[in-house]
Amino acid sequence: MSDELHSNLQTEQWRKLLCDGHLGRKYVTHIMRLLPGPPRCKGCNNPFGGIGGALCRSIGMVPSKKNPRLCTLCCEKMPLGGAEVEVVILFADVRGSTELAERLGPEKFAATLNRFYNTATDILIRHDATVDKLIGDEVMAFFVPGFAGPNFRNVAIDCAITLLRTLGYGGKEEPWLPVGIGIDSGIAFVGNVGNDHYLDFTALGDPVNTAARIQAAAGPGQLLVSARTLSRTHIPYSGLIPQSLTVKGKKETVEVYALPITQTRG
Repeated sequence: MSDELHSNLQTEQWRKLLCDGHLGRKYVTHIMRLLPGPPRCKGCNNPFGGIGGALCRSIGMVPSKKNPRLCTLCCEKMPLGGAEVEVVILFADVRGSTELAERLGPEKFAATLNRFYNTATDILIRHDATVDKLIGDEVMAFFVPGFAGPNFRNVAIDCAITLLRTLGYGGKEEPWLPVGIGIDSGIAFVGNVGNDHYLDFTALGDPVNTAARIQAAAGPGQLLVSARTLSRTHIPYSGLIPQSLTVKGKKETVEVYALPITQTRG
């Protein structure tokens, strides 16, 4: 088999996983169904619990660190490479973290960040996101249709709203942490990058950079979503407030909408 053909087959395998939610391994998926032990990997049906889960764990098929609803076979143990697919990128960042660290002190600040990380990752995973990175005071995650379903744009937005509400926004009490969220979507390269010694399952491309810039413009308790993301949602939202952002590295302004945390779908 030529290197080019092998590369094309790997790319197609990645595309099926990211877009369709399976590896195209019909027989493997069928065999996994015969093994007892729900819950199961959403990609290949690998059991995580019971006798089947114990058997799979013995050969290294364990829940992925990026998303425990998937197994390592469907993430970290996929081959080097990936595919260009539609993806939604979410950045959530703690606002005024320098002042917060100075006011709380190192130990309490670390405990507050850990609480934020635990809260964010729990909500992201429940919404079938892939938690890409925890960077300082920031969380980055992405959503693909193969994991989050065909309405993955709505899922990402609802996830962001849930996170802000859990932090205390939209309620009667004072929020316990100042966090802003930015969301963008588009074609990105999703897959394993690195080398034989270290692989990182991640997303790369313009939507990642743009989402980071959008997030930087979001104030505490604010959710900013790009117009190109909202234009392709299956279920509309009400109470949208349009904004135009001047983004570093882009010639034209980026059109976004602020979504009220107390808003309802239209």
